[in-house]
Amino acid sequence: MHTAGVTWDTSHRGGHEPGRILDMLHIRVIAPPRLTGQISDLCGASIAVTNLVILPGAGREPAGDLIQFDMAREAADAMLSRLRDLGLDRSGSIAVENIDVSISVGATVAEQAAPGYDDDAVLWDELDARTTADARLSWAFLAFLALATQIAAIGAVLDQPILIVGAMVLGPEFGAVAAICFGLVRGNTHRIAVATRTLAVGFLVAIAITTGCAAAGRWLGWISPADLSHRPNTDFIVHPDKWSFIVAVLAGIAGILSITASKSSTLIGVFISVTTVPAAGNIAVAIPLAHWSEVRASAVQLGVNLAGMLLAGTATLAVQRLLSLRYGVRLPVPNHVPVQRRSPRKRRRKRG
Repeated sequence: MHTAGVTWDTSHRGGHEPGRILDMLHIRVIAPPRLTGQISDLCGASIAVTNLVILPGAGREPAGDLIQFDMAREAADAMLSRLRDLGLDRSGSIAVENIDVSISVGATVAEQAAPGYDDDAVLWDELDARTTADARLSWAFLAFLALATQIAAIGAVLDQPILIVGAMVLGPEFGAVAAICFGLVRGNTHRIAVATRTLAVGFLVAIAITTGCAAAGRWLGWISPADLSHRPNTDFIVHPDKWSFIVAVLAGIAGILSITASKSSTLIGVFISVTTVPAAGNIAVAIPLAHWSEVRASAVQLGVNLAGMLLAGTATLAVQRLLSLRYGVRLPVPNHVPVQRRSPRKRRRKRG
């Protein structure tokens, strides 16, 4: 029985304990009938596959047979690569969903048989889709970054670390940083260009909006140059040093690992470790108050943090890619299942 993303299997096989809770992936394929047998044999040859269902002719758009199965995350990247080699990304459809809980003896057997751990597995197609979305310059990205920068500016004026931390958590910039890292590792220049534009335009717009608000505040008499003269609690923003870079490097590593391991909760620690948004907020408030030395120091702080995250994130992804290629799961291919190598094609670029 399958209910709301939870699989219940009351069967007992091989003495394995039923009722174990596991993280699994549900893969749904629509395939031309001529490929159904090959996919079925491919699934049958994999020790990581369970709950295989084949519904001939169920697909309407695209037309074809519907094939569904659950799979241990550790082996999913290899399976998706095999399915693409069969041309299903062009002649059919491949969809992947996370199953929050799978209570099944079959799932237990598949998960235990698959080598490695699901936390260590990198699903590159999932990462590709996520970084594609994070690279886009959306109104939501601009709004969150502008709001975070304004909160950081207020925190700098009031010398309130709690506001600085809140601004760090609200900032959405790490998604674009991760997209650049992914583009560098995969050689995707379009992804790099789009994400770089998102970061640059985002920070420029956020700083411009916050500068305008700070200028209005000075005109109204709410803030003055003296507000930035003595603030011991937030003084770290304008003092970039080797520790700023080291923390950014560590945060970049942790951020990429949290994304590839699907541990989104740990990203909060990444957000409140780097001084990107606070630096942008300090730049914005220092301009109308004519604190030019703070503008320069904050710009350096922003650059140091972004550079540290980019270098560390790219290196982390490169190492994960190397380990995946060298030690990743290799799926056996039945003798009568031909592997069709795709001819290289130019990818059509989307505007924006």
